[in-house]
Amino acid sequence: MPVRLRKFIGMVALVALVIVYAVLSTAVAVAQLAESGPLVHLLYYLLTGLLWVVPAMGIISWMVGKPDPSA
Repeated sequence: MPVRLRKFIGMVALVALVIVYAVLSTAVAVAQLAESGPLVHLLYYLLTGLLWVVPAMGIISWMVGKPDPSA
């Protein structure tokens, strides 16, 4: 796969990941943490704010992986 195509696909995947992850984590917070205190909210948003990096690292490492020598 050409490097430019790989980076384009990875960029689209990263944008989609961030949008979907933000919507889902906010929906979970609204549904589950409505009665919780501010410390629980802080810990939840701190954890979920950092957790999206794990799948993003996988996408980025795929994007910059070894290019196909036949391309």
